[in-house]
Amino acid sequence: MNKNIVMSVLLVAMLAACSSKAVKETPQAAVEDKSPAVSQTTGGNETATSGVSDSSLSSNPLTDPNNILSKRSVYFDYDSDAIKAEFRPLVEAHAQYLNSHNNAKVFLQGNTDDRGTREYNLSLGQRRAVAVKKALNLLGVKDAQIETVSFGKEKANGACSSDSCWQQDRRVELQYQGE
Repeated sequence: MNKNIVMSVLLVAMLAACSSKAVKETPQAAVEDKSPAVSQTTGGNETATSGVSDSSLSSNPLTDPNNILSKRSVYFDYDSDAIKAEFRPLVEAHAQYLNSHNNAKVFLQGNTDDRGTREYNLSLGQRRAVAVKKALNLLGVKDAQIETVSFGKEKANGACSSDSCWQQDRRVELQYQGE
């Protein structure tokens, strides 16, 4: 009985940890929604389909530029590990793909901009990768299919001097095994 209560509290805590601040945006797509979605990573100029299993687009949906699965970056706010609402459809699409391809494995690479200490940035990069992992787990992806790593500021653009440049470094990259 106590085990069920503890598990329930942990589940609620994990859900709360994955929440993010509200962004001026229309309602989010649900996990079950398989209708086409607009890609938020390109400013809405391109459309991408969320139909992960549609093989008519390409033999590999991960490399089809018209498929949301070809988008591999989840960007974060400064000093934050909360997944922005605009990237939830991307995470949901990758979860759907991983759930339907049990042999697929994804590497979540956490990155930061070059401000801050090496140790802090390694920690922040890891927290970002773990945040995406938790979201994938909550959507049914098995732990065995996910590996996290933090590069901290090692892959940052060292020539940045503005937030518009630094924001490109604050990300988690999704890389599939064998790519």
